[in-house]
Parts: sequence; C-alpha cells; structure tokens
Amino acid sequence: MSEKEKKENRYAIPMEDIREVSKGLEMKFYSNRSPKKGYSWETPPDPVREEDIAESIAAEVIVIGGGISGLAAAARCRERGLDVILLDKNKRLMALAGQIAAVNSRVMAEKGLHIDKKQLAADWLKMSGSRVQEDLLWLFINRSAEGFHWMLDLAGDCLQVGVFEAYKGPMFSEYPGTHHIFLKPGSDRYSFRGGGLLACEIFEKAFLENGGTLLRDTAALYLEKDADGRVTGCAARCSDGKIRRYSGTKAVVLATGDCSDDHEMVEAFCPIGLRPSKQVPRPGNTGDGQKMAYWVGAALDNPEWAPTLHTLGYSGYQGYFLHVNRLGKRFMNEDTWMQAKAVRCLMQPGGDFAFSVFDSKYLDEMEDRFYELGGQGMMPLTNVGDKFNREAIANFIQSKIDRGNGYVADTLDELAEKMEVPADNLKKTVARYNELCASGDDTDYGKRTRLLTSVSKGPFYALKWGPVLLDVFGGAQIDTDLHVLDADGKVIPGLYATGNAAGGMYAVDYPLLLNGNSYGRALAYAVQLGDVLAPEA
Repeated sequence: MSEKEKKENRYAIPMEDIREVSKGLEMKFYSNRSPKKGYSWETPPDPVREEDIAESIAAEVIVIGGGISGLAAAARCRERGLDVILLDKNKRLMALAGQIAAVNSRVMAEKGLHIDKKQLAADWLKMSGSRVQEDLLWLFINRSAEGFHWMLDLAGDCLQVGVFEAYKGPMFSEYPGTHHIFLKPGSDRYSFRGGGLLACEIFEKAFLENGGTLLRDTAALYLEKDADGRVTGCAARCSDGKIRRYSGTKAVVLATGDCSDDHEMVEAFCPIGLRPSKQVPRPGNTGDGQKMAYWVGAALDNPEWAPTLHTLGYSGYQGYFLHVNRLGKRFMNEDTWMQAKAVRCLMQPGGDFAFSVFDSKYLDEMEDRFYELGGQGMMPLTNVGDKFNREAIANFIQSKIDRGNGYVADTLDELAEKMEVPADNLKKTVARYNELCASGDDTDYGKRTRLLTSVSKGPFYALKWGPVLLDVFGGAQIDTDLHVLDADGKVIPGLYATGNAAGGMYAVDYPLLLNGNSYGRALAYAVQLGDVLAPEA
C-alpha cells in the first residue's frame, strides 16, 4: 500500500503487515481466563490433607449435580450399564423451571405441529449474535426429541403432555416445541404433579430403581487430577461433615447448573443480570461446575453470558396493551417477546417497573385475538387446543389488583393517582395512542394494526410489571462428545459437562424463541453422554 493510500485510509492494515505479525503464532481459543478484577472464585480452595479424607470411593462415572441435567445424565449412564454415583449438594430434589423443549416430538406430530430445523437454527444464531457453537446447537436440535421421548417412555402412560401455544408476531415469533407435562389424575406413580419437579423425579426414580447411587447433602469442593493431567474425581463434603474422595474411573461429569446465585460471577460474565432489582431464587446455583472446571484449566464461554430476564415482577403480566413507564409515557412497541420488554423496562427512568394500561373492553379484545397470539406475557399460559376462558382471565386480572400489583379506576386521573404517575402525561399518552388506534397505523412504534386496541371506555386498568433475573447461561467450553476443553481447544481427559454447566449454546439473550430449551438441552445431552461413555451398550 502506497503512502498516499495509507493517508486516504488510515485504518487499513496491509496484508503483508498482518502476515508478518502473525508469523510463528499459534491459533488459540479466546477465553475469559482472567476477568482482571481478582474475583474470589478465581482462586481454588486449598487441597484437603490426605489424613483428613475419610475414605475413597470409586465408580465408573461420577456425576456432580442432581438437577435435571445431572439426574438425566446419571439415569442414562446407569441404563447403559455403567456404575454411577451422583453427588448433589442440596438436601432434597430441586427443580427451577417447568417447561421442556423438544424439536418435532411425537406429541407435536399428533397435534399437526412441525418445526423447520434449519430455520430454527438460523433464528437462534441471529438472536445470539452468532456467538454460539453451531455443532452444539444442532446436537440439541437433532436429539432433543429423542431425549424427551426417552423420558416419556420411562414414565409409562401416567403423563398428560401439552404443547405451549407459541407467540406469533412480525418482529419475533416463538416455535411450537415447548412441552408441559402433568401427572394424570388418579396416578400415584410419582409424588410431584407436574413441571420440572415431575421431570426430575422421573429420572431420579429410574436411576435409583436401576441401582444407581444418589448422595444428597454432598457438596463437591474441587476436582482432582493425576500426574498425566486426567481429571480423576473430586473431594466432597458429605452429609455427616466428613470429606470423601469420589473417583470416576471412566468419567467425571459436571452438571451443577448456572451461576445466577453468585453475584461475583454475574458481575464478571453477565453484568446486565445485576440490573433488575428482583431475582427468582436460585438457591445453590453458584456456578460450582464452572469454577471447578476453571480451576483445572477449562476455557469458559466468552462474556457476556446470556441472561434470562423475564417480566415476572409484580403482576407478571403485560399483554399487548399500551405500555407506559413511571412517567406515564409510552416507550416501546408492545408487540414483542418477554425478554425484550424486560430490557426496554430496564432502560426507562427507575427501570424497576412499567405498566400495561387497558380499559373495560379487554376481555372482548383478548378473546377476539386468542387464536392469533400466545407466548409468555402476551396471553395467559395456554396449550395448543385450549379454549378462551373469560372467567379465569377476569379472575387472574382481579387477583393482581387485589395484591396491589394492578389498579382499576373510573377515570384516567384516578388511575394515574393510583399508579403514582403524572396525570397529564398519562392522559396525553392515552390520547395519542387512541389516535393511532383510530388510524390503524402506529407511526410512533410500528405496532401491527390488529393489536392496536384503544383505551377509551372506563373503568380503566393498569397492571404493574417489571424485569426479574432467572438464570445466567454460560459455562465450560465443550465439544459434541461433552468433553470439557482447555484454552487451546484440547480435551481435558476424564472431564465432561452437561446442562447449564456446559457452555457453547447461548449468548446475548436466552432464546425464548423455543421456551424450555434449557431442559430440552439437558435431555439431549444425556442421551449423547450415554452414547459417548457406553457406545457398545
């Protein structure tokens, strides 16, 4: 490049300069090896003295973590004939979600539902800023139905299964692969009646009935390696207070969940997760697996990790009605997904909450659009085939008002007083919104015409809602055999990760285009792990 060309384009870097600089350099994986602040979790605990280890116990597979991912992994490995010990630091079974995603399950086929896998992958990559490992995404897409069917088969004929009615919109659409499971009336096979706890119990029961060993109130402290760098097991503090060594002759599997209950890790990897004033309790989800993997040299996902920010605060419901901030002003196109609403709210003055404003026509308007919409926060949670229930929705709205998270008033002035927003602002906002509704063209925010419903006939309503942090998705980098990788992309022998302790599949935002995909991934990875560790079974 000539001097003249360099002056004309001062940001250009000649290719010969790039080649010169890159000579002799080895391509490496980037990882957040040092967040530059000296977080406490970066420093591993001191090893326990040999004389303080009560005993050593060995099995072919040690699974650390007894949530959905750990229970499914342990059940699958035991089903394949492997000797498995499952360690869980919690004293009882815990589940922190209730929906299970599966791509093109047999339940979907019965309902005439089908997902275009290629389009799902494209949309997932787009909303993740392309910062995910495509092979891991496709592992989930291709094996989630297999994992879900396996769970259904374990449970036999005692389950009822529904498919969540997905949100459909021009800006964002969900895919119809979110499943709800419930125990059939009269069945006593399981103690939990539905959701994530029932799913976990299905795998726990299968694991124990198959001869697996489950040790609760047993917290892994750190991983151990041999002289060759192979991860051989862990030291764990047990329910009796003693420390024991658990050795996995074939594999040690991290299945410890996410890090949302560790403030320092959220600050390091997902700072937006600290902005909501509310958080759904995630007791014990302190990134234990991510930390243990980090201490033995694993590469972690690049920040920022993907948060689940749902608008579950206060009333927990928004609908497609007019949204106003704490100043009584409209601030967004309401025709969008829950996570977008949470982030938009965080950007407003105060940021803790906003309001949905509607009038006495709301039941007629919701019924008229019931079969066009779906999705969390847009319509009350329904499954494909459900019918509109006016009484149930009216009671739902009234319950929010009764709890102080909603307001009803005969005039907008009264409503503004109850909302504690400037009355003049609210009335101007409503007047402008009604103009847009009358014209059928939202030139302010682009909301589709069908969802422009006026606020004109008292009594008037306002529901208070706000963002809440649920999870933070990021973990140890893995390959499609679930081996944990180091910063050079090399396998750390003996160490595997599954579920939310594993990285690679999320970035930017948790992809609500398929709700329940975290649980779906846990099941897909479980069947994959069984094939990897017991290929001949």
